[in-house]
Amino acid sequence: MFERETEQLQKIIDESSRIVFFGGAGVSTESGIPDFRSADGIYHQKYKYSPEQVVSHSFFLKYPEAFYEFYRDKMMALDARPNSAHKKLAELENAGKLTAVVTQNIDGLHQAAGSRNVFELHGSIHRNYCMKCGKFYDARYVKEHSGVPRCECGGMIKPDVVLYEEELDQATIQGAVRAIAEADTLIIGGTSLVVYPAAGFIDYFRGKHLVVINKSETARAVRAELVIAAPIGKIMEKLRV
Repeated sequence: MFERETEQLQKIIDESSRIVFFGGAGVSTESGIPDFRSADGIYHQKYKYSPEQVVSHSFFLKYPEAFYEFYRDKMMALDARPNSAHKKLAELENAGKLTAVVTQNIDGLHQAAGSRNVFELHGSIHRNYCMKCGKFYDARYVKEHSGVPRCECGGMIKPDVVLYEEELDQATIQGAVRAIAEADTLIIGGTSLVVYPAAGFIDYFRGKHLVVINKSETARAVRAELVIAAPIGKIMEKLRV
């Protein structure tokens, strides 16, 4: 299946030299990490509080115990490994074809696969800081800590992830927008394009080829040259670098 579409994508990649990949939760589902908005995603599961409430800045400050219970259980998949999509993107970067990965994910799997120029729009579970003194803590410390993780100074530790009600990092935004604006090909994968402001970044693309690879229809209409409704790993693993 999708042989014709895959060959069309291969042709696009062969003639491109500044590819940027813009990805979301669907990139990591094949690594066993649930997405948010699919039928069996986190937003469709039942909790005392809705996921939107839990992953908000105000909830984190008011109910840190409940936040960390959800966060450790549903957002810290430390045993997940890069899949075919992550690995192929790293290969494309290593070959000088791909200039950047712009991701909405916080799992760090692009870097684990070998990608170097990654713009993490929503931060990373692998960076955690004391809100009092700023000391760094890794993900394993937070995952294995019971209750609310505390610094040795007594301050509460906060993951370096962008919660609802928080702004994206300006330097990350600028880098991502610059990469997209300078790309000759933009591949959008594993995202429904409903989360703003991240979804609006694709408006800066002025290149030649726009490709969408996503199992379900993207909520935001884009004028893609090629649309492949399939799991992204299954498509990417067939590509030649």
